[in-house]
Amino acid sequence: MTGQQAAARPVRDGVLLGLAVGVSGLAFGAAAVSAGLTIWQTCALSLLAYTGASQFALAGTIASGGSLLAGAAGAVLLGSRNALYSLRLAGLLQVRGLRRLVLAQGVTDESTAVALAQPNPQAARAGFTATFASLYVTWNASTLAGAFGAGKIGSPESFGLDVIAPAAFLALIWPRLAAGRTERAVAAAGAAIALVATPLLPPGAPIILAALAALAAALAFNPAQAS
Repeated sequence: MTGQQAAARPVRDGVLLGLAVGVSGLAFGAAAVSAGLTIWQTCALSLLAYTGASQFALAGTIASGGSLLAGAAGAVLLGSRNALYSLRLAGLLQVRGLRRLVLAQGVTDESTAVALAQPNPQAARAGFTATFASLYVTWNASTLAGAFGAGKIGSPESFGLDVIAPAAFLALIWPRLAAGRTERAVAAAGAAIALVATPLLPPGAPIILAALAALAAALAFNPAQAS
């Protein structure tokens, strides 16, 4: 593989992933408007909050009769996992100043996975930026379309939109899981913790708990990652 091909690969992967996952914004736009949010409120959530799972959690809480405060609390809890991602990405991306504030908006499951899958910081920055740009634009455009089409778009499950993000994320991390016994052990432990905690804790909390356990295990096996 030439240097040019190596540089282009993370950009290609990021753009394609952003396009694939971003279309699930159709389901969010329709769900949010159906739950009682206005079109502009729905679009503002995608523009400013930009954490898909948290946005779905907020819309779901409102749709089930919960208060906006309760929905926001659940969304913040679920979105707090991005803070864990940021701890790992800060040293890898090595950005400073205002650019760091802009890129902080792009920390998601998908952009983190693409960045961590790269062999060096330069490729990681390219992959992260490409994923962020592609996913942000596609997600917001899909949200707008879904909000206007609320009532005409069926359940996201009927189109398979609910499985796009998990499937894409698994495809991205699979090479790392296949790389060694330690990675597989940490992933299995995190999955087990999330499964056990799901019936016992509110939405979002099992993911946070599993992520914290996985981070602790990763740092224990490789203390250099903490620096």
